Amino acid sequence: MTLTVDELVSVAPAIGINTVSKAYGRGPKAVRALDRVSLEVRAGEFVCLVGASGCGKTTLLNLVAGLDSPTLGSIDSGRRRMGLMFQEAALFPWLTAGANVELALELRGVRSRTERRRQAAELLERVHLRGAADQRPHELSGGMRQRVALARALAQDAEVLLMDEPFGALDAMTRDLLHDELERLWSTTGLTVLFVTHNVREAARLGDRIVLLTSRPGRVAASYDVAIPRPRRIESREVASLAAEVTDRLRTEVRRHGH
Repeated sequence: MTLTVDELVSVAPAIGINTVSKAYGRGPKAVRALDRVSLEVRAGEFVCLVGASGCGKTTLLNLVAGLDSPTLGSIDSGRRRMGLMFQEAALFPWLTAGANVELALELRGVRSRTERRRQAAELLERVHLRGAADQRPHELSGGMRQRVALARALAQDAEVLLMDEPFGALDAMTRDLLHDELERLWSTTGLTVLFVTHNVREAARLGDRIVLLTSRPGRVAASYDVAIPRPRRIESREVASLAAEVTDRLRTEVRRHGH
């Protein structure tokens, strides 16, 4: 049977990481950040990357985003549109929340100022920030700034959302609320999410799958399918139990690599 182009896209992974290695520098002083990492992320899947500090989680995310190139191996995202979100919101402080989102729309090619304003207002409403369009970043709480950053990422018309510890600097209550917001957006838009976190319980709360990387150089040590029904609570017994299992394996990997 011959598949159409649309059918081929639908069955192909959203992200294909094929025996990827990354080294910084050359010769005996080169630092190996990643070593022969292979990973497939299905379209619409929510995958969390966890591991000890320095294991290459952020490096791998940067490679997927195209911000850097692998030393060996290849990454195939099928030319899907990527949205990026980091631990710091990185908003332009001289622009309002609405203008920060509008800038992403303009870079995407939305030429009409009226249309940019309309779409920005819709995106801010989707992240529950109606009425905040005219506020500047310093007037917003940390959680609100991250919501603006999320709206800006969605403004890129992303099919894949790459998130590097986006809630790591927030208090527990705000982080819990943003978990709910992210899960709602993910479930209603069909986004593929690759989410880097050092918080194993956060990974068990959010992910369809948890991928554990070894200490440097980063390799895939284990993959855990998360069968806990949604919606989940981060304090639930099931989430805590899975997080404990992953943490035990993480400790084993850290001891094995002497860090």
